[in-house]
Amino acid sequence: MADARSTVVKMLLKMESGGSYSNILLDSALNESGLSERDKAFAAALFYGVTERKMTLDFIIVQYCTTELSSLKPEVRTILRCGIYQIMYMKSVPDSAAVNESVKLCKRMKQFGAAGLVNGLLRNFLRSDKRVDYSGLNSVERLAMEYSAPKWIARKFLEEYGEENAKKALKASVGAPPVYARVNTVKVSDSELVDALRKEGVTAEINPRLAGCVRIEKTGGLEKLDAFRKGLFHIQDVSSQLCCHTLRPIVNETVLDICAAPGGKSFTLAELMGNGGRVIAMDLYEQRVGLIEKGAARLGLRIVEGRVNNASRFNEELPMADRVLCDVPCSGLGVIRRKPEIKYKDENEFEELPRLQKAILDVSAGYVKVGGTLVYSTCTLSRAENDEVAQEFVESHPEFSPIVQPIPYADAESSYKRAFFPEEDGGAGCFAASFRRII
Repeated sequence: MADARSTVVKMLLKMESGGSYSNILLDSALNESGLSERDKAFAAALFYGVTERKMTLDFIIVQYCTTELSSLKPEVRTILRCGIYQIMYMKSVPDSAAVNESVKLCKRMKQFGAAGLVNGLLRNFLRSDKRVDYSGLNSVERLAMEYSAPKWIARKFLEEYGEENAKKALKASVGAPPVYARVNTVKVSDSELVDALRKEGVTAEINPRLAGCVRIEKTGGLEKLDAFRKGLFHIQDVSSQLCCHTLRPIVNETVLDICAAPGGKSFTLAELMGNGGRVIAMDLYEQRVGLIEKGAARLGLRIVEGRVNNASRFNEELPMADRVLCDVPCSGLGVIRRKPEIKYKDENEFEELPRLQKAILDVSAGYVKVGGTLVYSTCTLSRAENDEVAQEFVESHPEFSPIVQPIPYADAESSYKRAFFPEEDGGAGCFAASFRRII
């Protein structure tokens, strides 16, 4: 019979050895697990929690273990991580259960000789009142260990944004992210969607800072909701919705969404246009374009057209547009909370991204009509991918002028370049820069 904790340990070991994406691995494993819905929810919380807090968990293990961390078998390290995570961060799990189940896991995973080590370490941690010693660490090391971030990310945030924003970003990079729905304003109002969701047992609240945005909880399977099937909303982070507001599309315009899949921004753009005009949503792969078309059909957004297109090459078949959204591939340092495996990539993996981003932005500029608007956006907090790309674009494209786009969001920066920092109860980290074609 499947066991939630054993399933998690096996998933974590598989991800560590194979480099699979957490969401893909989790969905596949849980679908095949035979676990109850309650156990699936527990497994998902434990899996994501250990993945995002791994550095902090290892830091604690080193403090309480007489054996070198690297000398422990992968199974034993993973069992200890799961045990400490339950003790530190899962209030629903009694401390005694976290210890006892971790010892049982040693036997299930055939690590019989490690049961005493696991039992002793976890009990010593509890006897110390769960103390974690950060003394002797410098500011970068302290941030890295406290928020389980690699030192290069902690250093980068500190150097580029200062201590206050670095802490804000790192604090919001751990923990379960809030889920937000974008209201399909073509069909319903904010309050009507909230009423419809509540009738189906979903906890729903209007976001007081952004119209058309509703926070939801306890949704169960989204596809089962009548409100979802009727196309009354789609799931979209606050920050993604803000990028759409930054473009400021209006009815009867032609809008290009250059890197659109899976389509969330295209859908919001179409809704802001009152489903009147034309939104061409593009992706390199036909299968992903199919996802866009399927989503638009569910929402009843007839003006969204899916199209296969290579964003890095100019396509003469595309029309000139009033507005172009250039939301480029990026390092994702603003969405770590949703994709914790990003933290374990080497910083060198992202070095070539600005070159690709500049190329896509240069090509995208060619589709903008005189008087039209171009928005460059990312879901990262890297100045090399954000400010520097935007600044280089201004310097190399005299036919464009940077502009400050008003958006309906409190405390938005009054600049053509805006960084939105992740908040515990808000959106992910993102960046948007706005330009108008003047020649």
